[in-house]
Amino acid sequence: MKHILFLILASLLILPSASAQKKSTSAPQQMKGLYLAVDAGLVIPDASSAGFYGGKPGVNANTIDRVLKSELYGSQIWSRLVELGQISPSAIGSYREFQVVEYPRMYYKLSYQLGVGLRYIYSRGWGWILRFDYAQLAAAGQFNISSSNGSGILGSNQYVTCDIYGTEKRTLIDFGITKRIPLTQMMDLELDLGFNLNGVKVQKNGIVVGGQQYSILDVWGGATPYSGIGTYEYINEGLFGYGGFGTVAISYMAGVGSIDFGYNLYYTQTKFVSYNESDSYGLQHNIFLRFNVNNFKLFD
Repeated sequence: MKHILFLILASLLILPSASAQKKSTSAPQQMKGLYLAVDAGLVIPDASSAGFYGGKPGVNANTIDRVLKSELYGSQIWSRLVELGQISPSAIGSYREFQVVEYPRMYYKLSYQLGVGLRYIYSRGWGWILRFDYAQLAAAGQFNISSSNGSGILGSNQYVTCDIYGTEKRTLIDFGITKRIPLTQMMDLELDLGFNLNGVKVQKNGIVVGGQQYSILDVWGGATPYSGIGTYEYINEGLFGYGGFGTVAISYMAGVGSIDFGYNLYYTQTKFVSYNESDSYGLQHNIFLRFNVNNFKLFD
C-alpha cells in the first residue's frame, strides 16, 4: 500500500509540471467522453454501527457472556487468569462468578478504501459517474470483568480489562452526477452528488482474555457452548443500506486524463440483522487519490 501511495504522489509532481510547459494563453483543457477511474484512500466510518460488535446482550446473538460463562470456554479463561495472577480463586471461585461490569464503547479504526469506476463527461463539464469501492474495516473496544459475588479481584484490582474486536468487508456502489469547473489551464474543480448503496459482510467478532482469543460469533444455534456441542456455519448478519454522497475534488489535468485529490462525504446506513441502531443514518468520510484515464490506446 505504501508503494502505491508513493507512485501516486510522484505522479502528482511529474504530470502537472509537464503540462505546465504549454502556453498559458491557450484555452483550458476540457475532460470529455468516457473515462476509467481507479482510486485509493483513507476511510473514516460512522462509529454507531461498530456497536454491533460490542458483545452486549440484547443486541444480537454474539454475546460476551455466551462464551465467558460457558462450560466449553469459561473454565479455560478462569484457569488462564489465575495462572497470570489477574484473579485469585478466593475472589472468583469459578467461571460461573464472572460478571461483565462495563461493556465496550466500540469504534472503527482508520482503514483504507479501494475502488474502480466509470464516468462520462459531456460538454460544459456535466456528466455521470458510477463507482464501486471496497473497504476492510476493523472495530475495537474494551470491556471489564469483575466478580458477581462482590469481593472484587485481587483486592486493589477491581477489574480485569479485556479487548473485543470485529472485522467486516464493506462494498459501496455510488451513482450520481458530476460537474467539472475549469480553474486554470491544468486544474479543474469537481463536484459530485448522488445515491449510495452499501453491503456489509461480517467476518470476525471475538474477545481477548488473558492474551487468548475467543470468537463470540454464534455458531451454536443460540445455545451456550459445552463440551461436545455441534457447530453450524455462521450466517452473515450484514445487510444492504442506502443513502447519499457528495464529493469535492481538485483535478490535475494530464495527457491521458487527470489525477484527482478529493473528499467524499457519505450520509448513509450500515445495516445489520437485529441491530436497531443500524437503521439510522450516519456520516462516513473518505479522503482519496484517483486516476481518470481516457486514452484507452494505452491498453492495446
